[in-house]
Amino acid sequence: MITRLKALTGAWTIIVPVLAVVLLVFTWQRSLPGWGVALVTVVLAGSVLAAVHHAEVVAHRVGEPFGSLILAVAVTVIEVALIVTLMLDGGPKSATLARDTVFAAVMITVNGIVGLSLLVGSLRHRVAVFNPEGSGAALATVATLATLCLVLPTFTTSKPGPEYSPAQLIFAALASLVLYCLFVATQTVRHRSYFLPLTRQGEVIDGEDHIERPTTRVAFASLFLLCMALVGVVGLAKGVSPAIEGAIQTAGMPHSVVGVLIAMLILLPETIAALRAARRDRVQISLNLGLGSAMASIGLTIPTVAIASIWLPGSLILGLSATHMVLLALTLIVGTLTVVPGRATPLQGGVHLVLLAAYLELAVTP
Repeated sequence: MITRLKALTGAWTIIVPVLAVVLLVFTWQRSLPGWGVALVTVVLAGSVLAAVHHAEVVAHRVGEPFGSLILAVAVTVIEVALIVTLMLDGGPKSATLARDTVFAAVMITVNGIVGLSLLVGSLRHRVAVFNPEGSGAALATVATLATLCLVLPTFTTSKPGPEYSPAQLIFAALASLVLYCLFVATQTVRHRSYFLPLTRQGEVIDGEDHIERPTTRVAFASLFLLCMALVGVVGLAKGVSPAIEGAIQTAGMPHSVVGVLIAMLILLPETIAALRAARRDRVQISLNLGLGSAMASIGLTIPTVAIASIWLPGSLILGLSATHMVLLALTLIVGTLTVVPGRATPLQGGVHLVLLAAYLELAVTP
């Protein structure tokens, strides 16, 4: 009986990503009835869980921090493709789409994923332990990227409005890409130990001895299925977005709430993976996922959008409003105070979650 249950568990993680892609093909650019939205939502939720499973398989094969990096980059690449696709539709709303999506991703990852991970890890193990060198370097990179790409455009004067001039946009795109590549090299090659989980005594944990590593064939299969599942998540999320948008308009909420909900849905696989790592007392892996996702969201989205803006219609507004800049500044200050000690209690997790709640509240009622 146990063997059959294991076989069934392995089967659904293969079937659901394939089903999601097939359903995406048949529902793409089509208006969905109520039962269609319900079906897509169920398959979408299954795709999220399947993506988490395959990401963990790949992570066990390649080890940390490569596993966290693969999941973060895979989600962000597909997220960028979704942003460019939506911007190609044109319209005045697309001018702020990249900014709203990137900022939502930063707030959800730095406050949501990090806050939940610290809260779960500290409640389960009394104190959450992580490496301040690696986490501090990641947060510093996120702060620099966010300031260059989301704050400075509000104050530049070469072009009216919160926009970069073409030369400034090229500089921001190149700087983002260089910083992200430099961080990846630091994380995976030169100072890999800074991004590995720690024991209670501060010793680096390089690999899980009690977990049997999957074979190369299984890892490649899981990587392929992970990509399929993520394509399904993002594509089906776009398919149900008109229904979500209609419900939000009926409720009288701003249109930007749609982007927040879709960003939360896209980041759900990383959130679940981070919480699982925190429950196993591997909070550093959780921080790698959260901060790495924020970094990838900026470092890959802005260069791509900068290139796409050559042929995309309309302007590209990147500068944040005053309210959002205050929230970003407070998030970075609190994040710095969180990572410096290398240990966190439930209080730090709660502070980050309150900041996320404030962002969501102001998104609903600006």
